[in-house]
Amino acid sequence: MDLHHDPHGEEYRRLHDRWLWFFVLGNLVMVLGFAAIGFSLLATLSTVLMFGVLLMVGGAVQVVNAFVVRTWGGFFIHALGGVLHVLVGGFMVEHPLRVAAVLTLVLAVAFLVGGAARLLYAATHSFRGRGWVALSGFVTLLLGVSIWRGWPEASLWVIGLFVGIELVFSGWSLVVLGLTVKAVGGDRLRTHGSPAAVRA
Repeated sequence: MDLHHDPHGEEYRRLHDRWLWFFVLGNLVMVLGFAAIGFSLLATLSTVLMFGVLLMVGGAVQVVNAFVVRTWGGFFIHALGGVLHVLVGGFMVEHPLRVAAVLTLVLAVAFLVGGAARLLYAATHSFRGRGWVALSGFVTLLLGVSIWRGWPEASLWVIGLFVGIELVFSGWSLVVLGLTVKAVGGDRLRTHGSPAAVRA
């Protein structure tokens, strides 16, 4: 089979050439994740500040766009939305600890509701994997209770901790992807040969 005209073979070969990029990037993301976990307060403040700046920039762009096309029927709504984004973003930048406390409280409520809902569903329905859903609900509910009981002090580390955990898992998935691409792409090339060899 001509690998040059095989889209799947070409994709495997192309990704195989870049497996090291996925591997290195994944490890860097994991390092950032562990750093965020180790310095959760700094990570919490950085996350809140970053979202605040993004809201301010997005709101400013929205306001400018509304005035540029001010003959548009939705001018007032978009201008008002942009101003609100700028105000909210400015508040987040000005008072990151207060915002972190509010977000942590919202997160605790979400965990409490989500965990209770999973437990209720597992208790009232019979299906495969019911035990895992119940366990997941229990862990989520327990996490929500822990955050709730530790609030507002927990707001100093919860967001940073969760961001760090997310980065660790994202980095690990990139590492696995790189190793998988290396193995699968290498097997593919050994099976079909290089494009130059096949064309020859």
